[in-house]
Amino acid sequence: RFFALPVFHRRGPCSGFDFIFFFRRRLNTRHTTFSSSSPVAATTAKAFGKGFSLFFFAAMGLLTTVLGKLQDAVMWVSEQDTLKPSAEVVREEFLKLLEAGQALAVMVLALLTNRVVLFALAAYAAYRLYVFFFMPLEHVRRNHEIGYIPADRQSNSHRAQEVSRRRRVGDLPPVYPNGWFFIMPAHELPKKGVKQVHVLGLELAVFRTEAGKVAILDAYCPHLGANLAAGGIVDGNRLVCPFHGWEFNCEGQCERIPYAKEVPAIAQTKAYTVREVNDSILLWFDAEGRDPYWEVPNLEMVTKGKWSFRGKTQHFLNSHIQEVPENAADVAHLDYLHGPALLNGIDLRNTRKRFQFIEHKWLANWQRCEEKGREHLSFLDLTHMLTICGVRVPMLDFKVSVTQIGPGLVYLTWKSMFGEGVFLQGLTPQEPLVQELTHCIYAEWRVPTIIAKFYMRGEAGQVERDVMVWNNKMYRGNPLLVKEDSLIRQHRRWYSQFYSEHSPRYEDVKDGMSW
Repeated sequence: RFFALPVFHRRGPCSGFDFIFFFRRRLNTRHTTFSSSSPVAATTAKAFGKGFSLFFFAAMGLLTTVLGKLQDAVMWVSEQDTLKPSAEVVREEFLKLLEAGQALAVMVLALLTNRVVLFALAAYAAYRLYVFFFMPLEHVRRNHEIGYIPADRQSNSHRAQEVSRRRRVGDLPPVYPNGWFFIMPAHELPKKGVKQVHVLGLELAVFRTEAGKVAILDAYCPHLGANLAAGGIVDGNRLVCPFHGWEFNCEGQCERIPYAKEVPAIAQTKAYTVREVNDSILLWFDAEGRDPYWEVPNLEMVTKGKWSFRGKTQHFLNSHIQEVPENAADVAHLDYLHGPALLNGIDLRNTRKRFQFIEHKWLANWQRCEEKGREHLSFLDLTHMLTICGVRVPMLDFKVSVTQIGPGLVYLTWKSMFGEGVFLQGLTPQEPLVQELTHCIYAEWRVPTIIAKFYMRGEAGQVERDVMVWNNKMYRGNPLLVKEDSLIRQHRRWYSQFYSEHSPRYEDVKDGMSW
């Protein structure tokens, strides 16, 4: 067979035991985002991952053996001559099953009394405790995983597609406003690293040179259209195309073609304006092609490392970008949507059914910045209080100073009894009505990582309640507002500054598929 028969090679996502190797690979690479700040932690996690994968293989072998014995017993019974077995046959069948169970018990006991196995179990338990208490949180929810109510015999994916197809979008503003947009945490892009990114309807190659500089180029090579980020590598300060080895500098200019004597002057791809600030890689987008006319404030505590990275959440939304920041001015929704206890979950049909004696109370005030040169900023003062049976629990008070920076960046600086920190929120359109919402949390050394992760989980739970609304609503350009909703109108006037004459509209990008 090896030497003479033809080859038939097929790869599927879950063929054979591929899921085991996927599980091991996922376990070994789970904490790569933390490797730059703690190589020891990353090495420890990788070692534990390998040890557990070996234990997993041994357990699979044991399970296969036991199932084989049970199958033999069942086949033996099925081969009997009589359709209705006699009492003696039933007794023998029972004894065979009992022997299989005893064999299983003996093997399990042997494994548990084996020092190597006990060490592996203890090591894995220690690893899980280490992850729980000390490793940063990583929480990702795709756009079909939350926010939808599927019909009978319908999956979440089908429901998400159906809602997106049938939903009335309303009188939408332009889909891509002008400003700085979050691409990724800076520590996730190591030196000589390359990432493939799809934002603002663009396919981009994000890379860091050997000298540490970050650059963003149009991902498609001007030669034959190969994707520079799909297999491309960094050589010194250049990004090398994986197809023919063309080398591009940070400005998008091709500097070397391996098989050509001369490089044409027009051999270049578009380079985008990029900033690396507050442990974030940011991209400048402007429909008029203007250079940045405002900059992102520097958070000294994050830049100097006094507040360390403690976790990240990502949510993918089916909505217009303006729906999300508008929540800051919609203070009336806080007590109703976010008031019920988080123990009730994120399904809005059930949030008021249980634990009614626990309530989240909110005090909020939004205002725009009137200072000249800082009109791109707005502020929200937010105070959270938890009450149990009407009694306030002061240790769970949470005060947040929110600064909205342009259309897609928000810094939420918080104070609690454990210390101080900040949520860095990035809202970036991937497609006209698909948004990537990212929250990264940074905290001072006094805040235990488990507490920071608790805050992150709570924040994610509250966001996911909003997601159920965002994913199913239409945008109303002229909504019916009462007097108490006046801040929403003010917010819309403030946000309109980020649109310009040539800002892409939904009808244009949808019909032409230019996104």
